[in-house]
Amino acid sequence: MIGKISIKKRMKNVMFIIILIIIVLISRIAFLQFIRGDELSRLAYEQQTSDRNVNPKRGAIYDCTKEKVLAKSSTVETITVNPISIKEKEKVAKELSDLFELDYDEMLKKISKRTSIVNIAKKVDKEKTNELREWMEENNIKEGINIDEDTKRFYPYNNFASQVIGFCGTDNQGLNGIESQYDDILKGYKGSISKMTDASGKKIDNTYEEYNNPTDGDDIVLTIDFNIQSIAEKYLKEACIDNDCEDGGNVVIMNPQNGDILAMAGYPNYNLNDPFAVDESLNKEEQSLQMQKLWRNKAISDTYEPGSTFKIVTSSAALEEEITTPDKAGEFSCNGYIEVAGVKMKCWRYYKPHGSESLREALMNSCNPVFIGLGQKIGVKNYYKYLRRFGFFNRTGIDIPGEANSIFLDEAKVGPVELGTISFGQRFEVTPIQMVTMLSTIGNNGIYVKPHLIKEIISNSNIDENGNRIVTKIEKVEGGRAISEKTAKNVLSMMQTVVDEGTGKNAKVEGEKVGGKTGTSEDGVNTNKYIASFIGIAPIEQPKIAILVTLYNPRGQGGHTGGGVGAPLAGNILREVLEYLK
Repeated sequence: MIGKISIKKRMKNVMFIIILIIIVLISRIAFLQFIRGDELSRLAYEQQTSDRNVNPKRGAIYDCTKEKVLAKSSTVETITVNPISIKEKEKVAKELSDLFELDYDEMLKKISKRTSIVNIAKKVDKEKTNELREWMEENNIKEGINIDEDTKRFYPYNNFASQVIGFCGTDNQGLNGIESQYDDILKGYKGSISKMTDASGKKIDNTYEEYNNPTDGDDIVLTIDFNIQSIAEKYLKEACIDNDCEDGGNVVIMNPQNGDILAMAGYPNYNLNDPFAVDESLNKEEQSLQMQKLWRNKAISDTYEPGSTFKIVTSSAALEEEITTPDKAGEFSCNGYIEVAGVKMKCWRYYKPHGSESLREALMNSCNPVFIGLGQKIGVKNYYKYLRRFGFFNRTGIDIPGEANSIFLDEAKVGPVELGTISFGQRFEVTPIQMVTMLSTIGNNGIYVKPHLIKEIISNSNIDENGNRIVTKIEKVEGGRAISEKTAKNVLSMMQTVVDEGTGKNAKVEGEKVGGKTGTSEDGVNTNKYIASFIGIAPIEQPKIAILVTLYNPRGQGGHTGGGVGAPLAGNILREVLEYLK
């Protein structure tokens, strides 16, 4: 009896254990099926397939006419291997290392890995890959080595607009300039090549490779005009060499009517097809600094003291506040200096004072005391109001990375002497793009206009019902009114007198009405370095181009003044650009 009870008890225990095991197994199956099902399916697919990326063609970059391709992607090929599928590993390693000039031991190590795919060589010209194809055919190698189409960035005009366009890395990612700013638009989307493999990674017989097309990047049309940019680069290089400009220079040309940047040139510049080229005699740190200096777009990334070119702002504010008029004879008198809060502030021509002047004549002569006196009459609060209206306290928002902002004293800290120096363009810093935007605002009848470098984006993936690629145009963006149309016309008229009769005579263009203002300023305090600049606009009646030329630390025989070296550079550029625009 006792034995029977014991057997029954054991059977119950066994049954309990079996049921428990069944419950555990069912729970495990449910967990794997419903909770980890998607993940395990993905892992199984990854184990059973071998994927290779197919890079898209990066979108092209054109000048504003769409006739010049400034950046494009050429077809190259990428070599990968499936180590598990390669039988004669030493033989293959020898051929690949010889053909692509790679280390044999490293190559053999790669081919001996127990992975499904290994990269061997990127961006290879078809001439080389065709040699590999011939070798594979001769040696009856049909699997294990993959030759896939790829793209390589190419810049047909080498140094042209290099600090604007920027360049790409080996993975086709934009690293600088427009290439970086619009990387998401230009790069497109990768495709892939998939094939079924067994557990060891070998291709399964009677299966085919699945090809998923890449989506090419969209094309971009710049506002840069190839001819205008070429003219600016040519004369800027000449001026920097002739005037021994230790720190180079830049030129910005903008259309005041719509904010288009027609040219943005910097010197020295670099070859976009070889952006990492440096002086091999320098150490690593010096080489890095040299590259950064060449890549830097000073027109947007660097600030400088504008000097007398800023008297345009003071003139605009004084006229708008009706403190003065352009042509009231003898309204001002220059005796070589003006005293502000007990401080004597000199005119640049203190040794031969200008005497009796109107506002037009004061701008023509670039007479400091007149503008210092106007600044005092305008007052700090009103003066800063016009600085805001002209956009000097904000970045312009131009569509390129690395834009800096101006450096001004806080309004609350500006006293009479500080206001006096600001009024004739010293002891603060702005960017060249802010200055040319200010002049374009005057040329746009006094309404702020935002600068931009992109004219159109042409889609490579979105097509309309007629089969045409969809084009997105970048519209003009205006801000508020900085000054009245009447004030703008008066300032432009006075600027014409500066070029016709005053300090800007070297920028005169025969048969054209050109306005401008020269500027000479210090590059830092007590550095004995100077910045020579000229800001100009033409034609006066209906401005089509606003230009700023800036030369950093000129040390040649022409001197270091804006009238002596800046104005001639601007005149040469304006002469050819105005002729071209006709």
